[in-house]
Amino acid sequence: MTDKLILINMLVKLGVVASLASILARGATFRRLFFAERRRPAQTLALLCFFLVPLTLGVWIRIEVPNFLAADISFETIVLLGLLLGPWWAMLGGVVLSAPALIHHEYLAMPFDVALGLAAGWLARFVSKDEIWDFTPFVDLSLWRWIRRLMRRPRLDRQFAMLFAIAFAEGCRGWIANEFPQRLFAVVSGLPWLRLLVCLAAPITVGVALKVWNALRLELSLEEQKHLLLEARLDALQRQINPHFLFNTLNSIAALVRSKPELAREMTVKLANILRALLKDHGSYVPLREELRFTDDYLDIEVVRFGAEKLRVEKEIDAGTLEVPVPSILLQPLIENSIKHGLEPRIEGGTVTIRSRIEGERLRIEVVDDGVGIGVRPSSVLRRSGAGIGLKNVRERLEVLYGDRARFEIESHPGRGTTVTIEIPVDNLGMR
Repeated sequence: MTDKLILINMLVKLGVVASLASILARGATFRRLFFAERRRPAQTLALLCFFLVPLTLGVWIRIEVPNFLAADISFETIVLLGLLLGPWWAMLGGVVLSAPALIHHEYLAMPFDVALGLAAGWLARFVSKDEIWDFTPFVDLSLWRWIRRLMRRPRLDRQFAMLFAIAFAEGCRGWIANEFPQRLFAVVSGLPWLRLLVCLAAPITVGVALKVWNALRLELSLEEQKHLLLEARLDALQRQINPHFLFNTLNSIAALVRSKPELAREMTVKLANILRALLKDHGSYVPLREELRFTDDYLDIEVVRFGAEKLRVEKEIDAGTLEVPVPSILLQPLIENSIKHGLEPRIEGGTVTIRSRIEGERLRIEVVDDGVGIGVRPSSVLRRSGAGIGLKNVRERLEVLYGDRARFEIESHPGRGTTVTIEIPVDNLGMR
């Protein structure tokens, strides 16, 4: 092979590795297996197949197609398997990848690949996972800064150790191939500078694949952090409850202890149910039936506090909506807002009505009161720190969970009451 053709094949190999790494990264199954913190042996074997099936074919193509040496990237693959999966899996990969070469009388391919997998796995134990992911052949573009750092604190730079170890292994392969022609594949040149370039091409190729996957790893990590942040935000919103409600309920219980101990006990049980639901480690969604059960405890306490003659509750619930999943603790802030800001200022009290029905593929929920009304635009109410905090929290949760697939509207008529309407998809397909 001419020196010019060797250079062309090295460039083509970089493109092949970058393309293959990108193609593998697009597969959801590959990503799930590749970036899993812990894998069962069966999962690791499945992950190994993603590498070995196409790359063993590449070895076969290199043998059958003259001068297309870039198809054989078995050396770099075994190094990657040793660094990322460990020595035993890399040795198994070496056995499989060397099978086509062994069939074509390259008898040193299998022992060399197995030894390479063992050495790469041992190298992975010498460096940390972060150092593997951060590996690049261009360790530091400022050689003077690197030399000055070593002079100030002499130590072994593990990035350079990985670079030299991979380049040295490639050099050994070239020497063996030169000593035993046609028994081991390697790119061999008579020019010293080209031999050095071939040795350096191996860690560069490994670094390209690691950079492609590391970019994806960082992206997935950011998505996971964003997901955890949204979960924390949702958890904080759904666990909020007005502290004044707790204080007022406890005062009511204290007042009833002597005069109506059974009623005081009943209110204590219902308050405990509410607190247990708030502290429960549940998901973001619950069936509407369970959500209504939670609001029943809340309303029963409020009816005792205000009196049955002042606070009346009506329900118009479609039976077909009871099993529809809704965001947990969705209705309580709306009902609390209706009682506190709609009915409590009204001397004769009033009625809170809860409605639910299915409209097409959406669930429509309404919380209606016949209280004093808002009297100002709903948007300004939501910005005030007193009234509307519960409404604002509900709106934020709907935006986080459904985006623009949910509808949240407030319609108020001064002196006649307020209607809060929520529309969400009937299943979680609308969830982001």
